[in-house]
Amino acid sequence: MDAEPSPERFRELMLDEEPAFADVLSCVFGIQRHESTTYLALLDNPGSTVTELAEVVDRDRSNVNRSLATLREKELAERRRRLLDGGGHVYQYTATPLPDAKRLLHETLDEWAAYVHERIDEFGDAMEG
Repeated sequence: MDAEPSPERFRELMLDEEPAFADVLSCVFGIQRHESTTYLALLDNPGSTVTELAEVVDRDRSNVNRSLATLREKELAERRRRLLDGGGHVYQYTATPLPDAKRLLHETLDEWAAYVHERIDEFGDAMEG
């Protein structure tokens, strides 16, 4: 996972006394607020199709489809294909369980902090030689 928290968003998050979980998701994973909202809606509606989820979040299907693609890239959602009785198939989406998402948040933030610490430690090395 190659998410890097946005420094601007991180600052906003630190200044907010009580940031919403969706804001934390957006900041740490570098995703849009509507994608965080889609994740939270999916938590409450596991096994949803794009059409069903579009109704829940009140967005058009193409936007929801893009949000789901991003969530899958960030390992926050998974997709399963279900065969229909009359033929054909439909995709159903389920959010990564909250404890797993929290673990991913911690891991991503820890990786980013380690990266920043390395940059701090390297500062000035080129000037000393």
